[in-house]
Amino acid sequence: MSPILKRSIVIAGHKTSVSVQDEFLASLKEIAGERGMSVGAMIGAIDGGRKHANLSSAIRLFVLDVYHDQIAIWGRH
Repeated sequence: MSPILKRSIVIAGHKTSVSVQDEFLASLKEIAGERGMSVGAMIGAIDGGRKHANLSSAIRLFVLDVYHDQIAIWGRH
């Protein structure tokens, strides 16, 4: 697994940073593309709906939740 890297992003006009592994960022890009969203817009949506104080953790949990939901759907077929 890759190391955790700090990345600067702009959300709703303000600059912030998140620390995520490359694998989580790649997955987030894939999910955003499938939903027709930019990564910035996806992170903004995660930021707006997060229940956790840390945006980096919220991103990781969002990616895990998406894949968990996909596994649950596959299990029903």
